[in-house]
Amino acid sequence: MTAPKSSSVYASKHDPATLRTHQWRTVANSAGHLLPHLKPTMTILDVGCGPGTITVDLARNYVPQGHITGLEYAEEPLRAAREHAEALGVSNVTFTRGDVLNLSKDYPEESFDVVHAHQVVQHVADPVRALREMRRVVKKGGIVAVRESAAMMWYPPSEGMEKWYKLYRTVATGFGGNPDPGSRLHVWAKEAGFAKEDISCSTGTWCFSTPEERRWWSQIFAERLLAQSYIDIVVEKGGCCSLEDLRELSQMWRDWGEDEDGWFNITHGEIICRKT
Repeated sequence: MTAPKSSSVYASKHDPATLRTHQWRTVANSAGHLLPHLKPTMTILDVGCGPGTITVDLARNYVPQGHITGLEYAEEPLRAAREHAEALGVSNVTFTRGDVLNLSKDYPEESFDVVHAHQVVQHVADPVRALREMRRVVKKGGIVAVRESAAMMWYPPSEGMEKWYKLYRTVATGFGGNPDPGSRLHVWAKEAGFAKEDISCSTGTWCFSTPEERRWWSQIFAERLLAQSYIDIVVEKGGCCSLEDLRELSQMWRDWGEDEDGWFNITHGEIICRKT
């Protein structure tokens, strides 16, 4: 599989099911580690903001006298982000296209009080350079906050789920990404120039176990596997599996969603890095 020339190596693209996954994210369920560090007047760069639900939540509820810039490499999710902000009447937010590996193109050193990224550096070919750029544009005394998946667990045991997870990692790695890197974020941060004593680590989780949660989560992944953009990458260009394999995995997700004992957990690694 050949990785794209873009700095982003996001294999899932921005099909409707993927956007629904991202639109579920809020500060409460995806950025709680950042909350103790926020002040109402802060300026924040939200890298890889996607459809902007975390970005707008930050602007509306946590830094109402500040300003948030949502940065995304692709235009598709930004349209949804702008519509979301407008629908809620949130004006202290701006959405723009940009490249985390080349923030100097648009932002001088020490431009923001906080730089935040959620599930982003795993989709960048050079995560250390990305963190170095985040460090460059944050002010002295400011922080870089990053959260990435570290491990996935499920019940009941399933050969189909194991096959799906293997495919997920194969595609992400073959596309140039770094799947589930949450356990080594602090190492990348040191390589990016943060002192060890200025890096704090924590973990967060998503757990899907109620009938409603299982149904929603399973439907999302059943659809994502059969999105045409994913088929193009995984089957037609990548040769990772067949279309029939994807159909079987999609049905496996639907079956899991109907299992009353079904449980799915994603553990995330989190870092807060202070620039001194």
